[in-house]
Amino acid sequence: MSDLDLRLVRCFTVVAEELHFGRAAAALHLAQPSLSRHVRRLEGELGVRLFDRTTQGTQLTEAGAAFLPRAEALLRSAAEAAAVVRAVGRPSRLVIGYMTGLIVTPAVRALRGRHPDADVHSRFLGWGELPSALLEHRVDVVVGRLPFPTEGFTVTVLYEEPRVLMIPAGHRLAGKEYVTLDDIADEPMPRFPDEEFNAFWRVDPRPDGRPAPDGPLVKRLEDKLELVASGEAVALAPVGAVAKGLRPDVTTVPLEGVAPIQVVLATRAGEEHRPLLAAFRACAEDQLTPADPSFRAAG
Repeated sequence: MSDLDLRLVRCFTVVAEELHFGRAAAALHLAQPSLSRHVRRLEGELGVRLFDRTTQGTQLTEAGAAFLPRAEALLRSAAEAAAVVRAVGRPSRLVIGYMTGLIVTPAVRALRGRHPDADVHSRFLGWGELPSALLEHRVDVVVGRLPFPTEGFTVTVLYEEPRVLMIPAGHRLAGKEYVTLDDIADEPMPRFPDEEFNAFWRVDPRPDGRPAPDGPLVKRLEDKLELVASGEAVALAPVGAVAKGLRPDVTTVPLEGVAPIQVVLATRAGEEHRPLLAAFRACAEDQLTPADPSFRAAG
């Protein structure tokens, strides 16, 4: 067997995640026929079929399911090896990850001012990307919101921001000065794949012990916004992510009685004393503040 082509392995993992060749092709910026050829080529190299395509959709075969965690580990290992080599060869390079609604520009600008010869880049991270981006050395430091798995990371709290309720523009609660959990006790809320994330963003269980009413499962911010806009669910959000507005058919109301969100800076444990990382932490602590401190603080 020839050596595995990591590009083909990457194609396999995206199809395995989406279980849909069309969506996987879009995510990979490939034409669907090209993606199908890549997967067939990988199947030819391995000598097994990885997917079954039926009228019900695309499913992993038994061999595909066995290969998936090993393929993911292979890609992580390759990314980490490349990143470590780059870090050793280019110690003045820093890649800063950030999440929706978190503006890192002032800290990045300050770092470049203090270290004009440094090679500093920023990179947006979508839902669920934060831990893997750090562990796989795709970024060196992240400005993000808890909760996320913190094992293996050094975490510094930068500031806190309140949570708000997202509702359709015509909802009965629209325009109120603030709301509490009692106001939405029977409103369904979207569910999320990660257990800790799910509990935090649904406040599940509620303080009185009742479970939060179940809404549809979502994996992307856009899906959550569509559910809210269509009236199928209400959802909580960080005020910083919605301070400038999201879409005209969704509005927000301050939420009282829940703990605020911690916005943190995270690095891989043991690397926090790298000179450029330490310099960025100082810039972040000095420059980064809540996007909209005028919102009513959570009680």
